[in-house]
Amino acid sequence: MDSNNLLRQLLLIGVGTTSLVAEKLRQVSDEWVQTGRLDSEQANGFVDDLMQRMKTEQANFDAQFQRQLRNLLQDMGVPRQAEMDELRGRIDRLERQIRDLENRLWR
Repeated sequence: MDSNNLLRQLLLIGVGTTSLVAEKLRQVSDEWVQTGRLDSEQANGFVDDLMQRMKTEQANFDAQFQRQLRNLLQDMGVPRQAEMDELRGRIDRLERQIRDLENRLWR
């Protein structure tokens, strides 16, 4: 399994989990409104506050996950895209130089 596919699956799991938690929060708050533990305005505030906290934590998690993945790939010796682009450019220049030298020799 390639790393892009794995990363995509992990992100989809995170989105799915967040959606499931949001749905359960709404259900619980609706139950509390029906039983009189909260009024509808308090329930909405409660859910909105928890969702905002979850979004903040998710952003922190995403940043930390990306940092750790970058470090893991670096430890494994996987080059970054910028390094690959630089190497491709160097190879292109060397191939041109070889062709130029070959052309000079055959004249």
